[in-house]
Amino acid sequence: MPPHHRLPAPAARLSRAAARLPAPAARLCRRAAAPFAPRSLTAVLHAVTGLPFALLGMVLVVVGLLVSTVLAWTALGPWLMALTVRGATALGAAQRALARGLLSVHIEAPARRTGGGALGWRRAVLGDRAGWRAVGCALLAPFTAVAPLLVVLAGYVYGLLFLAHPVLKHVNHFTERGPDGAERHVSLQVDGVEFDSWPRWLPVVATGAALLLVAPWLLRQAQAPHRLLLRSLLGPDPSAQRIRTLEETRAQAVEDAAATLRRIERDLHDGTQARLVGLGMHLTMIREMITAGADPDQLLAVVETAQGNAKQAVADLRHLVRGIHPPVLDQGLGTALATLAADSALPVTVTAGAPGPRPTPAVESLLYFCAAELLANAAKHSGATRVEVEVDTASGSELRLAVRDDGRGGAVVGAGSGLTGLLARVRTVDGTLTCDSPPGGPTVATVRIPLS
Repeated sequence: MPPHHRLPAPAARLSRAAARLPAPAARLCRRAAAPFAPRSLTAVLHAVTGLPFALLGMVLVVVGLLVSTVLAWTALGPWLMALTVRGATALGAAQRALARGLLSVHIEAPARRTGGGALGWRRAVLGDRAGWRAVGCALLAPFTAVAPLLVVLAGYVYGLLFLAHPVLKHVNHFTERGPDGAERHVSLQVDGVEFDSWPRWLPVVATGAALLLVAPWLLRQAQAPHRLLLRSLLGPDPSAQRIRTLEETRAQAVEDAAATLRRIERDLHDGTQARLVGLGMHLTMIREMITAGADPDQLLAVVETAQGNAKQAVADLRHLVRGIHPPVLDQGLGTALATLAADSALPVTVTAGAPGPRPTPAVESLLYFCAAELLANAAKHSGATRVEVEVDTASGSELRLAVRDDGRGGAVVGAGSGLTGLLARVRTVDGTLTCDSPPGGPTVATVRIPLS
């Protein structure tokens, strides 16, 4: 898992201070600071700007569609319709840029149709499915952008107001006059009960702290429909994406096979072959020494050297075979993962679901090496104290491997991390890799591979 992004100075000082605390206190400090982590604040910025941007886009698209429909009987109508579709495509590009910059959601731009000349351009735009999907996204985006803004209002705005209530009550209040004409300041009142004095403001402060702590999680859940909408309507067409994925995975498989062959050739040439050549030379020396009646002690020394070369050549071959297909996989994936967990630097718990049809050796090997890479990443980068590995058959149609650690979080697929290489390997068998790693943890990396 990759290291965190650079934090602002106050957050960096808080992180360094938390690192000096005991493990439970450090985790508590990280979770308390999670609402104000850079990733959480960028999600808040996306929620605040998302709805106004989506409303502006919807208005422009609706006006363009209505005007072009009214003028459809004229020569100007089709041109306005084409400009509206192209404008929706530009809005979609801006939405993808916002999602990439603020949510770290990377959505690949779909391929666009092109045509020669003005009429060819208009025909290509009006016949472009990606453009009309962008129109649909512009019309639906305001509805999915409402929930994140409401979560920001409830979790962050009211959370901060409630948390700072003991201070704000002195400036944020209204004046009431009693029957005797006396004036009193009231800041927060519910059903005639005031929460302005000790200890009545304690529930208000506790409510504010709770709202702030759950705000990042609530915001991620509220933004899930919006992310799904952007991915489904602003990304490549599913059929075209499927063809492109197959082409990429085929090329990746060919490259991996070639790299594996080069590694085997290099290991055999530099290791095993050299030792076997040395063994042959020592056997020749032994024959010559026997023919010449050499001293038995010298002959024994050469025999021992030849024997050592033979043992080392066998060890090199075993190591080479283990890197291609670990022998422990012959006993099943569960046993192989248990053996892998026993060799890990962190305490690892392995849970295997109900046994189903055994996957192919290629799939078992792939999941084994994925688990090995994820455990190595957890030990190097996460700061975790324990790891859980779970493998099962999900819904009988796919094999699922989940690796969960209690580290600091912040892992992302991409940016040159090791997870990118795992994703490329998983895609060669039509699988998927997802990583849920909010700031403060926990991190859950899930590999799903279809069984058929």
